[in-house]
Amino acid sequence: MAKALVGYISTRDTHLLREVVGLRRRVADLEAEILRLQSRNDALSTALRERELVDELGAARVLEPALR
Repeated sequence: MAKALVGYISTRDTHLLREVVGLRRRVADLEAEILRLQSRNDALSTALRERELVDELGAARVLEPALR
């Protein structure tokens, strides 16, 4: 009986193997998507900071003549 159990445990389940391969592929796809979204978020954050600086500079120039 022990041989039967060991043989059963050591055999590969092709359905399970296919599922594991598919899940690993999905994880890799999701990791790539995370990297893409992080890069896009960084670019948008940088653009927003630049826009805020431009707006602040423009506001300072508008107020500058009143300060003279």
